[in-house]
Amino acid sequence: MEILDTFRSTILDVIPIIAIVFGFQYFVIRKAIYHLKQVITGFVLVVVGLALFLVGLDMALFPIGEMMAFQLVSEEFLPALSEGASRHWSHYYWVYLFAFAIGASTTIAEPSLIAVSMKAGEVSGGTIDPFWLRVAVALGMAIGITLGTWRIVTGLPLYWFVLGAYILVIIQTLLAPKEIIPLAFDSGGVTTSTITVPVITALGLGLASNIPGRDPVLDGFGMIALACLFPIITVMGYAQIAQRVANRPEPTT
Repeated sequence: MEILDTFRSTILDVIPIIAIVFGFQYFVIRKAIYHLKQVITGFVLVVVGLALFLVGLDMALFPIGEMMAFQLVSEEFLPALSEGASRHWSHYYWVYLFAFAIGASTTIAEPSLIAVSMKAGEVSGGTIDPFWLRVAVALGMAIGITLGTWRIVTGLPLYWFVLGAYILVIIQTLLAPKEIIPLAFDSGGVTTSTITVPVITALGLGLASNIPGRDPVLDGFGMIALACLFPIITVMGYAQIAQRVANRPEPTT
């Protein structure tokens, strides 16, 4: 029944998109859709894929993220807490390491980032290396998620981190090569997609639910905002470093 309910809600979500596409095609552009059978087959596959993906989130990714967060902050895993010592942010170093690793790995595997990096390499004529662009974005994502987990552990306000990150983004926008700025902002957007968002959300909610004094509603969210901002910073930083290396004078013999 749960799968059927998911399919039903997915169909209802996709119907407005289908109505807009076909409405504009037939009533505004007034032309038939080429390869109509393939288009209809594609929409059917989209509905099936989205429904199965949502079911998979509920059955796998969300439970795993919450389970990992619970295990990493439990007293059985952290001997310092089981001994009755007061909680300190440094006790949760495994949480930060896990957040960094999961942020980098999910970003490297993100399909939307792979597509953007490939197109950036093609358009730039090879000037932008798709692999190193993905590495720069993954590093930013990992840093953002790590800071997000540290914020949940310490209970510091989210706006401190967001304002600081935005100030750094503005400064870098003024200093970075103009050609990389639009790509950097797009790279920050594509990181929060199908793979990364469920894992990040589950990790944040799991931490906030299992750390004393934290509210899942107030403290569990906000990590995605940092995950969007820090890839922008690292991509522009990568461009600035590459520009300095390229402009470095060659040693005279």
